[in-house]
This record gives sequence, C-alpha cells and structure tokens, in this order.
Amino acid sequence: MNKLLVITVLVALLALSAESFRMPRQAEEEQGTLSKLTDTIKSYYSEAVNTASGYLDNIKGLKLEEKAVNLYTDTTTVVSTYAGILQDQLYHIFQ
Repeated sequence: MNKLLVITVLVALLALSAESFRMPRQAEEEQGTLSKLTDTIKSYYSEAVNTASGYLDNIKGLKLEEKAVNLYTDTTTVVSTYAGILQDQLYHIFQ
C-alpha cells in the first residue's frame, strides 16, 4: 500500500513538472469574432492615445502658453497706453 502511494505521488509530481516543460501552443490561425473585435478596438484605442499624445507634444513644443501670456501682456500695455491718451484728450476737451 505504501509503495502504491509513493508511486502515485511520484507520478503526480512527474506530471506536474513535465507540464511546465511543455512547449506553449501557437495561437490558432482562426480567431473568433469576439477576439477579432476586441483586438480591433484595442488597436484603435492605442492609435487614438498615441495620436493624442503626439498632438500634446506638438502643442507643448510650440510653447503656446508662453505666447499667450506675452500676447496678453503686450495687449494690456498697448490698451492702457491708448486709454491714457484718450483720457488726457477728454480731460483737455472738457477743461
């Protein structure tokens, strides 16, 4: 009885260890509809993420925030200058 138990345990261990040495099966040539659909959606998603990342990198490369700040600063300077001139003109007209 003990010999039978030992042999059973050894065969089980041999089977388990032999399973880890098996070559993995190659993917089947024919995929199901669901797997094709999920692969397509994954590829579209990764493509969209890569495109969006590229656009963000291009926008950061153009330094649009810095240009917008400079444009705002220049515009406020010019408007305040002309507003001062207009205020001075109106003051002299009414005096």
